[in-house]
Amino acid sequence: MNMKYILVASCPDRIGIVHAVSDFFFLLGATIIEAAQYTDESNQRFFMRWKFGPGTQDLPLMKSLKGSFSTLANTFGMDWEMYDTQAAPKILLAVSKYGHCLNDLLHRWKEEKFPGEIVGVVSNHQKFQSKVESYGLPYYHLPVNPANKQEQEKRLLEIMEEKQVELLVLARYMQILSDNLCAQVAGRAINIHHSFLPSFKGAKPYHQAFERGVKIIGATAHYVTKDLDEGPIIEQDVQRIEHFHGTSYMVDQGKNIETVVLARAVMWHCQRRILLNGNKTVIFR
Repeated sequence: MNMKYILVASCPDRIGIVHAVSDFFFLLGATIIEAAQYTDESNQRFFMRWKFGPGTQDLPLMKSLKGSFSTLANTFGMDWEMYDTQAAPKILLAVSKYGHCLNDLLHRWKEEKFPGEIVGVVSNHQKFQSKVESYGLPYYHLPVNPANKQEQEKRLLEIMEEKQVELLVLARYMQILSDNLCAQVAGRAINIHHSFLPSFKGAKPYHQAFERGVKIIGATAHYVTKDLDEGPIIEQDVQRIEHFHGTSYMVDQGKNIETVVLARAVMWHCQRRILLNGNKTVIFR
């Protein structure tokens, strides 16, 4: 069987980790396809991502592999997970009234240039229902107001469970998630926003930036936490603005940057390239 797996792990740094893991794969008869590791010297924590497949012999199935590796992992106090590369992570998108990130992710998925499987879209508006359904995807209209917010968030979690969703992507979903929902999706929800925070909050941030003569615009993708827009950063990008660029140009370019930055973050998550390191991330690109 031509199975391929990915191991991601982190643990307190000590001598012998790579040697022990290498021996484990050698005894399995596995071939190492990719290997990356990093030690954060500020907290003496070790991170690794190894992709492996069959070498001198076929590999055991996932359940057996995990059982075999758990003994070694316990020896080093690892936080770890092992993934089958043939099992594409299931993704649920959430959107409000701005569709640029939604359109980009749907296009990438439809063109099969995406390592995840989009299984539906949630929205507090009906604006994109026909577009989403044209892709053969279910559209969940969950209008939110102060009176029903808790009920609608419960329904969102039910959809994630029904669809076996691994990753919730807030593709310009303009609702603040409750602390409870943030806790429920910790490490498996990604948000995107413009790079002006916290300087230009509220409505029309690009207009505010134009009035201040901002010379650089950009976007930030991060994991969702209860601290609004302050979760572990995954990816950022920027573009210079000249004095002759107006607000419409800034808005258009800002949307372009947001789509690219969010797509990178989602793809890296689906490829198991991101490991959490406190309020930061380690990304093995």
